[in-house]
Amino acid sequence: MVVKKIISDVIPNIWPLVLFVSIVVVSLRIAYIVNSGKKFILHKEVLSLIFIVYILCLYYVLTYQNTGYGGINYIPFKEMFRYEFGSYKFIKNIVGNIVLFIPFGFFAAYYMNTRRIGPPFIVTLIVSASAEAMQYYIGRVFDIDDIILNVLGGFIGFLIFVALSAIHSKLPKFMRSDNFINFIVIVLLVLTFIYAFKIDIFSYLGG
Repeated sequence: MVVKKIISDVIPNIWPLVLFVSIVVVSLRIAYIVNSGKKFILHKEVLSLIFIVYILCLYYVLTYQNTGYGGINYIPFKEMFRYEFGSYKFIKNIVGNIVLFIPFGFFAAYYMNTRRIGPPFIVTLIVSASAEAMQYYIGRVFDIDDIILNVLGGFIGFLIFVALSAIHSKLPKFMRSDNFINFIVIVLLVLTFIYAFKIDIFSYLGG
């Protein structure tokens, strides 16, 4: 799977930066909460840290490869139709550009706390266009199609936020509490840790 391959290519190269930034951010955040007396809400802190890690990974993906040839494509949909549907290049260049900005659309809506598409759309467009301009000046290609696909990904992320918000509002009161959400986050973090480090918990349970 292309997304899994991108992750496997990115993580080994960026993990020292991610770890260092995470330690700095977590340390400063804990110090701020302790000094200000603010309430510590685990799931919100984890989500903010995930956003920071995502931005670091996004920057790396946008800049780490295929530099040195440059180019500009101002014609919408020109590059999209070059790839055979379902092919590796189609998944990498079309699906990949969409998936890359789905988290951004979600976080944009989350931090703006809005169910209106306008503000997240504008922010996603600005960030995507800026990323394409940056890529051009480091020797990669400025492609209008990438911006279109990125914005589409941001729109999907926005829809995910709206859907989750609607589901959250319909849940029983105890399931909307911070304590319950914190519990779910802890479970998800443990499962992610087990998956990432390929821990066979059944071998431990079986002795």
